[in-house]
Amino acid sequence: MRIAVLDDFQGVAREFADWSRVEERAQVTTYRSPFVGPDDVVAELQPYDVICVMRERTAFPVEVISSLPNLKLIVTTGMSNAAIDLKAAEAAGILVCGTHSPGHATAELAFGLIIAAARNLAPEVRSLNIGGWQVDVGRDLRGATLGIVGLGRLGSQVAAFGKVFGMDVMAWSENLSAVRCADVGVRWAASLDELLADSDFITIHTRLSPRTRGLIGSRELGLMKRDALLINTSRAGIVDTMALIGALADGQIAGAAIDVYDEEPLPAGHPLHTAPNLLMTPHLGYVTRETYSVFYRETVEDLEAYLDGEPIRLLTSVRVEAT
Repeated sequence: MRIAVLDDFQGVAREFADWSRVEERAQVTTYRSPFVGPDDVVAELQPYDVICVMRERTAFPVEVISSLPNLKLIVTTGMSNAAIDLKAAEAAGILVCGTHSPGHATAELAFGLIIAAARNLAPEVRSLNIGGWQVDVGRDLRGATLGIVGLGRLGSQVAAFGKVFGMDVMAWSENLSAVRCADVGVRWAASLDELLADSDFITIHTRLSPRTRGLIGSRELGLMKRDALLINTSRAGIVDTMALIGALADGQIAGAAIDVYDEEPLPAGHPLHTAPNLLMTPHLGYVTRETYSVFYRETVEDLEAYLDGEPIRLLTSVRVEAT
């Protein structure tokens, strides 16, 4: 049996789990570099029976899945993965298994980006590194209004961080209630427009879905305060990228900090690279030792269970024999 471990960018998959028992029973190949596109994925992965993926770094739409006739199992980190067509996998008789996720790392990064954006850390560090000194004036978090789009597991953690820093926290999502906000101890915004207009910092913690795709575009950015900052560690598709670039170029908002992109890795010539007042990180949300330890350890558990004929943490129905 041949197993491919994809997108191990840092080359640490074997550091965070013991693969020895799996390697006694199967041939394991690790890929550190991302694939160029679907054709590259199909051409390279044709021989493999099992593919292990790191979150949504490599997409498996129906076109890819249907072109991998040897594929029997996909193991994804996390218990959901929007980049895998689960219906196509089921139709092809392919099992999909997941892992748990600690879930706090992205919330921590989001608040770190709030602080970094507020204090203009990127341009200040660049100035110091070339022999300069202070170049701008930052702002306090205490007393500022933090608007959170989505008050689920991550959003509620960010809300708690904001309150510790003395921020006035409000939240909105389409199905969010005033009762839920009261339980978390934040103000309820009756509409997205209200949250955008009233917030000094806006951070996004909602899922990408047909309802939230393009949720924040030119009109919505125009509702924000001119000195407001936007933070997105959720999914790029929630914010219209070109609209954000335009708002930054025109000084419509003071700045933004983002960790997610429509295309990843972000191409070298992408216009985001030259957008003013933009802090970018290369999708670091879940990239921590603690999260990777869970991801890779449970990936190995899934593989061993599958090899034993008793697959666990299934995200698709069992359609074929496991071994």
